[in-house]
Amino acid sequence: MGRGKLRIYLGAAPGVGKTYAMLSEAHRRVERGTDCVVAFVEHHNRPRTEVMLQGLEQIHRRELPHRGTVFTEMDVDAVIERRPAVALVDELAHTNVPGSRNPKRWQDVEELLQAGIDVVSTVNIQHLESLGDVVESITGVRQRETVPDEMVRRADQIELVDMSPQALRRRMAHGNIYQPDKVNAALSHYFRPGNLTALRELALLWTADRVDEYLQQYRGEHNIRTTWQARERIAVGLTGGPEGRTLIRRAARMAAKGSGGEILAVYIARSDGLTSASPKELAVQRKLVEDLGGTFHHVIGDDVPSALLEFARGVNASQIVLGSSRRKAWQYIFGPGVGATVARESGPDLDVHIVTHEEVAKGRGLPVAHGARLGRSRIISGWLAGVVAPILLTLLLTAVNDTLGLANDVLLFLFLTVLAALLGGLRPALASAAVGSLLLNFYFTPPTHNLTIQDPRNIVAIVIFFAVAVSVASVVDLAARRTHQAARLRAESEILSFLAGSVLRGETTLNALLERVRETFSMESVALLERTSDVDPWTCAGSVGPRPVVRPDEADVDMPVGDHMALALSGRVLPAEDRRVLSAFAAQAAVVLDRQRLVGEAEDARRLAEGNRIRTALLAAVSHDLRTPLAAIKAAVTSLRSDDVEWSDEDHAELLEGIENGADRLDHLVGNLLDMSRLQTGTVTPLIREIDLDEVVPMALGGVPESSVVLDIPEYLPMVAVDPGLLERAVANIVENAVKYSPDGTRVTVAASSLGARVQLRVVDRGPGVPDEAKERIFEPFQRHGDAPRGAGVGLGLAVARGFVDAMDGTLTAEDTPGGGLTMVLDLTAVPGLASAGPELPAHVVS
Repeated sequence: MGRGKLRIYLGAAPGVGKTYAMLSEAHRRVERGTDCVVAFVEHHNRPRTEVMLQGLEQIHRRELPHRGTVFTEMDVDAVIERRPAVALVDELAHTNVPGSRNPKRWQDVEELLQAGIDVVSTVNIQHLESLGDVVESITGVRQRETVPDEMVRRADQIELVDMSPQALRRRMAHGNIYQPDKVNAALSHYFRPGNLTALRELALLWTADRVDEYLQQYRGEHNIRTTWQARERIAVGLTGGPEGRTLIRRAARMAAKGSGGEILAVYIARSDGLTSASPKELAVQRKLVEDLGGTFHHVIGDDVPSALLEFARGVNASQIVLGSSRRKAWQYIFGPGVGATVARESGPDLDVHIVTHEEVAKGRGLPVAHGARLGRSRIISGWLAGVVAPILLTLLLTAVNDTLGLANDVLLFLFLTVLAALLGGLRPALASAAVGSLLLNFYFTPPTHNLTIQDPRNIVAIVIFFAVAVSVASVVDLAARRTHQAARLRAESEILSFLAGSVLRGETTLNALLERVRETFSMESVALLERTSDVDPWTCAGSVGPRPVVRPDEADVDMPVGDHMALALSGRVLPAEDRRVLSAFAAQAAVVLDRQRLVGEAEDARRLAEGNRIRTALLAAVSHDLRTPLAAIKAAVTSLRSDDVEWSDEDHAELLEGIENGADRLDHLVGNLLDMSRLQTGTVTPLIREIDLDEVVPMALGGVPESSVVLDIPEYLPMVAVDPGLLERAVANIVENAVKYSPDGTRVTVAASSLGARVQLRVVDRGPGVPDEAKERIFEPFQRHGDAPRGAGVGLGLAVARGFVDAMDGTLTAEDTPGGGLTMVLDLTAVPGLASAGPELPAHVVS
């Protein structure tokens, strides 16, 4: 049974018609004979959407109670048991009610796909996880319900449901999206023209990126190498030198001139050893590219111009940005350089920009990454200079009737020998010396055209030439090797120093370290494997790159770390000298893994210690604070059941009141204990809605006498994004605490005001106040300030209040009240726009 296919209708905002389009597709499929069912579709009381549900089979929903209300969610088991060909699942980013099979609806959809059921779903652009910060900056509302981008990107089909902001606002005004009493608030808040335009642009750009992925896949499947300039994409060639920052900024300015431009920085490393660039400089350039909205790529290739052009055409780039060469003038004898070669071979489909910078003609420096090994092109050039060039020189000299004399001829052949040593090393130079000696003897030493030498002085000249040629070649080759070795050691020390410093400072995670290993050694994938004993299977502690190996013996390079851990690299076989640096990386990887685990264990230990502290405090609290009301209830009940006492009606009522007060007190204490338990275990899941404070705060004052509180909440305040139930409990605890510590005859003030994008609720009392050093301590569990009597509670009210406020992304702090007392400041997120004009507007509604 294969995996099902996922089709997603993507919209820029609620109300663009995603659900309607999904239902229309369902009707078309049913007419074609496809087994299509409605697993979960919410019509939100929209008549046209509700009509579209008629004629479609609907799977019965699962009912779940939550906070005294029954909610309905998709019944995953029922859908899998029904096993239709296609299931319609609305609102992909929806958060399921606690107690559901999965926390998120997209996880339900994943189960349906795994069961082989095709799914058609809907989602708005603001619910994509990566765009949360962007959407919040546009609309001022943080989306609580999100779906991972990868879930949407893996969809087999994505269709954008688009609508202009003006048309969407007209639909809103006509009552086709929200109920009439919510229209004005929606149009003046979330559905402002600017918000809708920005969200529409986000949806279009995100969909364009997905279309681009499909295009790349199509070009790869059909082996299309030419560039299709569907959008402006700029590839930046980096050498790892300091000029790279200039090139990246220049490319970013070029991309900014057109809408949708993209920059892709690429560093090309040779496949024969450590990369030649400074890891610190590459890290700086990578961060700069990412900060400017581009991507950084690490490519392996011995021929830099060819690799750069292949990369540019592979990503469908339209322009290439390169820096002017850092070569000095004399270095051009070795070739035209990367820039000139790329410009010559780019063809008509790629524009090449050569950018000047401060490092022009200052010298390229020594290659620090290749050790004593030479590339294939260098070796071939050395053999050509050592063997072919002497033959060509001989033909030239014989053709012009050489009159230079034997001494000058010897110098010319000696020059070619030295050149062969510089290019190809010792072997081409030795071959050049041998070939040059034979040619000098045969063509330029009397008698010519035979191998005999008549003049003894010429014999000495030939012998000295050969000896000098061999000596010079050896010295040049040795110097080159020493230079390369010194440069390599410098590169290794720089890498190790940077690695050790970052690890010791705790700046490197395991994946980041493995990624650095992959880039440093130009590998395809790197994995850190471990096992508990010699007979246990290997497990992967961390990996980067595609298709990491699962066993050390499957890797191209296996670096053991202790007895039961190994660093496995795939891509190529490393030379022996590279394993020294690799062993240091492997040891650091083990250290990073151990540190991460120790941090996790320390956090677990901290939680256990906190739990033990709370349990100890709970036992101390239960010993008195819970037993006291129980004792009072027991005494009152015993008195009422006594047969030897005749209680008057007043006494009877007083005893019943005592029982009720004790039960209320127990209920309050147990409620706070349960709330603290939920906070400690992380099971508090706020259901954020947009609501007015004056709908929540009055209900929170039911537990205190009406005459003890002054309420001041202006009608013009903006709505707040909160969980009404959590906010009510938090405010109730804060107000009860304030009333408890207020002197008799004084009232607590509960006032609200707006400040920028926040709304503040201030609870002001005139009690004894709290010293500055104790203002944070009063929010800890089981803390009672000063000489509070044992019957004043277990000290959980403010701790629970802060926990609930934190869960809603708000803050709760304590301040001194001018003139004496304590002021609790509850800071909440305001919904952008004008004051609320009616009932609450949901933070999001998916059409």
